[in-house]
Amino acid sequence: MLEIKKEKEGMKLVMYLSGRLDTITAPQLQDELTEAMDGISELVMDLKDLEYVSSAGLRVLLFAQKEMMGLGGLQLINVTPPVMEVFDITGFSELLGING
Repeated sequence: MLEIKKEKEGMKLVMYLSGRLDTITAPQLQDELTEAMDGISELVMDLKDLEYVSSAGLRVLLFAQKEMMGLGGLQLINVTPPVMEVFDITGFSELLGING
């Protein structure tokens, strides 16, 4: 299960993810992103309550990163150790903007 909360502050969107970002829930995040990305220039994802990310979840994060290129970019904040380990193993920690 994945819970997504959003806060929009002008052109900045903050998304709070909690639970699991996997094959079952990745389409949910993809849909939320597709809807919410119109008219924003900065995207922040707070992952402090994200327990797990699978390859399907990584694809959605990469999609968000590509969509935000040339704008304010994508920032991932409060990344938990288990999720950071997945980012490190897959090399995504080098591709994504991660702040803590």
